[in-house]
Amino acid sequence: MKIISDKNLSSLRIKKSLLNILKKIKLKKSNTILVIGGDGFMLQTLKKNKKSKRLFYGVNSGNYGFLMNKFSSKNFVRNFTKSKTVSISPLEMTVKNNKNNTKKYIAINEVSILRQSRQAANLSVYSGKQKIIKNLISDGILVSTPAGSTAYNMSVYGPILSLNSKKLSIAPISAFRPRRWKGKVISDKSVININNLNPIKRPVSAVADNNEVRNAKKIVIKINKKIKFNLLYDSNRSLQKKIKLEQLKNETS
Repeated sequence: MKIISDKNLSSLRIKKSLLNILKKIKLKKSNTILVIGGDGFMLQTLKKNKKSKRLFYGVNSGNYGFLMNKFSSKNFVRNFTKSKTVSISPLEMTVKNNKNNTKKYIAINEVSILRQSRQAANLSVYSGKQKIIKNLISDGILVSTPAGSTAYNMSVYGPILSLNSKKLSIAPISAFRPRRWKGKVISDKSVININNLNPIKRPVSAVADNNEVRNAKKIVIKINKKIKFNLLYDSNRSLQKKIKLEQLKNETS
């Protein structure tokens, strides 16, 4: 078993406690990486280990920690032993910039297309050859996975997707024209093409979680089924349950 920890004091304290626990007991699931930190640190760790077949058990030392498990030194062994596996595949973002250079990144939560000047973005969005929106003027647009639908997507009023929905959310960010366009939910088999209709006057950046490409002209987004991250969650606080709780909060708020 391997431990990867963020470097803040809270993470280091939890790491010390876990090392003491692991000295006293040998746990099953020895092919597991314990990741101590917040959601951002988990995303970073998963991307660095995208070719790994190991399991990842997140231990939250941050604030919300949606992708993580709550740490309890008293209950850790029981929680870890009974934890369940959830497999997720990331988005793959391929971007061509204004110099016709191409870059490729993966995103576990979302890909966001954001205006990078005072001018609003002017975008077209297609799923294959099917038009989703021909001309969107907005601060940008966001494509989210089910795992990421409670993050940035929720803050721009995108729908919360069940983990097994096999869907992706496309949500506008501060839409100006058309004002009433609320976005669209599409199949996760879709290939999404986003074009900047005015790249000189209205430049945009494309961001895959935390990897940014400036002056993006054309962005292609799809699920990369060849990559699978196997995450472990406590049985009483599974990722599916967390998403369901957020859906209920959203419906009653």
